[in-house]
Amino acid sequence: MNSSELRLWDNEHVWHPFTAMQAHRTDNAPIIVAGEGFDLIDVDGRRYLDGVSSLWCNVHGHRVPQIDQAIREQLDRIGHSTLLGLANESSIRLAKALVDRAPRGLTKVFYSDSGATAVEAALKIAYQYHRQKSPQSEPRDLFVSLDLGYHGDTIGSVSLSSMSVFHATYRDLLFQKLTVPAPGGLHMPAGFTRETYLAHCFAEMERVVAENQRRIVAFVIEPLVQGAAGVLVHPDGYLRRVREVTQAFNVPLIADEVAVGFGRTGSLFACEQESVCPDILCLAKGLTAGYLPLAATLATDEIFNAFLGDPWAGRTFYHGHTYTGNPLGCAAALASLELFDTNRVLDNVAEGAQRLRTRLSEFAGRSRVIGEIRQRGLMIGIELVKDRDSLEPFATDMRIGHQVALAARLRGVFLRPIGDVVILMPAPAMPVALIDRLCDVTFEAIDEVAALTERHPHDRPSDPLLVRREW
Repeated sequence: MNSSELRLWDNEHVWHPFTAMQAHRTDNAPIIVAGEGFDLIDVDGRRYLDGVSSLWCNVHGHRVPQIDQAIREQLDRIGHSTLLGLANESSIRLAKALVDRAPRGLTKVFYSDSGATAVEAALKIAYQYHRQKSPQSEPRDLFVSLDLGYHGDTIGSVSLSSMSVFHATYRDLLFQKLTVPAPGGLHMPAGFTRETYLAHCFAEMERVVAENQRRIVAFVIEPLVQGAAGVLVHPDGYLRRVREVTQAFNVPLIADEVAVGFGRTGSLFACEQESVCPDILCLAKGLTAGYLPLAATLATDEIFNAFLGDPWAGRTFYHGHTYTGNPLGCAAALASLELFDTNRVLDNVAEGAQRLRTRLSEFAGRSRVIGEIRQRGLMIGIELVKDRDSLEPFATDMRIGHQVALAARLRGVFLRPIGDVVILMPAPAMPVALIDRLCDVTFEAIDEVAALTERHPHDRPSDPLLVRREW
């Protein structure tokens, strides 16, 4: 089938997520038909280095022989059977493998199929836990999360989130929450320096938990990095302090490692870097190395035991999904975990992160549009501004981040920015030589768009394909 017909059908029938569909119809986004190594291949045979790990989930590359074989072998046995009243071998083996690797105390694994559903399950587990943990259990009705947090797009996970650009439309559907300031980012509130604002963030977190301890169901945090906020990197010690405060006031801690788990920040789980053991851990994205939709919510025995009792006692967790614990997804995840060991993937992450750090530091000093570069492991956010001295942002309708992505695409690299933050998220197993190429193309694309904005300072392209007119 030719690309023109596929594009016509795409424009007529496919509703893309997080996509301005009117602009998409003129954007000529690549139609991917294959992958090889760390490249995506479109219907016309063009190759693109996958610079964002297929939305932060690919780990070992595409068409990995060991994972492909594990899925084929599982297909030869069974593709799916329910976990409602039955068990399956792959889900059991994966649960054991996750418990063996997870922070201490997380012994029970509840499966679902995406990051949002992993978080949604965590919220309901925590809420029900408080009502069943003892006959004297006090009612609790508030969750705490960070400003600029993002935890998914189901109603519960949206309620936790503070990304108004994504979720303001649904504000009347959401439950009440408490929000504490996020200890990171380029722009400080009026009256604060970076140092005084960080102190304020620590103090506010402690105050909110202390004053509301009897009402808080759980404190929910993306450990170390807030991904969808533009890779906001927390200062060392913040996660550790959150754990100390929540423990002191008997508030469960939910660690949302959907984006930061499986090597992204440098360790298998981000919590490890500050020796934090949460009460509930949410996993997805890299769990299956980007092959199949699968998520897991891990909990402690203490939480799990509150759900035990006779069937008629009403303590059951009445929550689940049709494809919970899908054997194909579990087989892919098991193969991926084995590759972490055999291929020493975390060693590669350390090497790649250091190479990124070196290249990014060289670029930051010479580009006038770099407001800030944020990095933790292989998670990179390059925030672009109109003026580096004043930190004045570009006009929203210029879509500068999108312009950079288009320029990179023409050079054979796929990027997906968040507003005017250019995101680099190489796969944990990506070789350093390809990380160099990713940097080279990204820097060229930023420089090209910066030069074009100087030549066309008042341009507001409607398509918006500023770079195409000069290339």
